[in-house]
Amino acid sequence: MKKLYYAALVYMVLGLAGGLYYRDLTKMKNFTGETQLSVVHTHFLVLGMVFFLIMILFERVFALSESRAFTWFFWVYNAGLALTATIMTVHGTMTVLGKETGAAIAGIAGMGHILLTVALVLFFVCLRGRLFPKDAAVRPGAEKSSAAA
Repeated sequence: MKKLYYAALVYMVLGLAGGLYYRDLTKMKNFTGETQLSVVHTHFLVLGMVFFLIMILFERVFALSESRAFTWFFWVYNAGLALTATIMTVHGTMTVLGKETGAAIAGIAGMGHILLTVALVLFFVCLRGRLFPKDAAVRPGAEKSSAAA
């Protein structure tokens, strides 16, 4: 539970810092166009802070951390979000500074999104395992169908 709390706290700080960086860099460079910097803070705040605050509730109710897949989920999700937001920051900064970005930036951002997708699948594996444990009692009516077979 502490891991989830500290993850939410770190993402709150990163989200606020991302918003401050966007505001100050664009103001300093008199930039008025579109840039990915404008959504870095929302990615950190929603996909980071809010997500992990909700995860604290899930942990409290379902004890997700008891799932074998939980540690994988936690670290893959954090790696995916960190990679995605970092590349968004790099791409946005380059846009504000008037520099071109290449295909490598898009490719690395894609890898971050792939990691987030894998992590969300792992999250649902954790959740399913806690909601429907294999050693649970047999459902009513299930013994009839297995006896007939």
